[in-house]
Amino acid sequence: MGIGAVRAVFLDRDGVLNEAIVREGRPYSPATIDELKLVPDAAAALGRLKAAGFLLIVVTNQPEVARGTQSRAMVEEMNSVVGRELPLDGFFTCWHDDRDGCTCRKPKPGLLEEAAAKMGIDLRLSFLVGDRWRDLDAGANAGCRTVLIDHHYQERAPDHEPDHRSATLMDAAEWIVGLAG
Repeated sequence: MGIGAVRAVFLDRDGVLNEAIVREGRPYSPATIDELKLVPDAAAALGRLKAAGFLLIVVTNQPEVARGTQSRAMVEEMNSVVGRELPLDGFFTCWHDDRDGCTCRKPKPGLLEEAAAKMGIDLRLSFLVGDRWRDLDAGANAGCRTVLIDHHYQERAPDHEPDHRSATLMDAAEWIVGLAG
């Protein structure tokens, strides 16, 4: 495949690949390795996507680092654990909070655009799987199709309706593979 012909599935980490910590209907990142639990179907679902020829790229906001409530080293360790357990091709992390005004914090498309530039990904042939409005809007803003893993959080809706809603990562993977052919 030539430059720009690569297809990818961009995946949020917390709430998609690993279970989010939910408090009062809102999702949070795990604080420690002990709290990091992969979703039960993650390996099988990603294996299905990998077999269909997709690059698998994690795009994750980690604002707790900017807020001083989490260390960058702990987030990198969690990413490393997830990366050892799952067939992933890369991690792109935003370390900022909204007040920083960066271009990488979802819902802005910076993480996806950075990955596309580095890995020759055609965003129009790609998908984003997320569990929050920020994920879906980032995917739509980058020109990808989007899939919501709907955990029924108590937060605002995305500006862009998802192309598909799923209850599980495996359902999302099956929809993507079916659509992509």
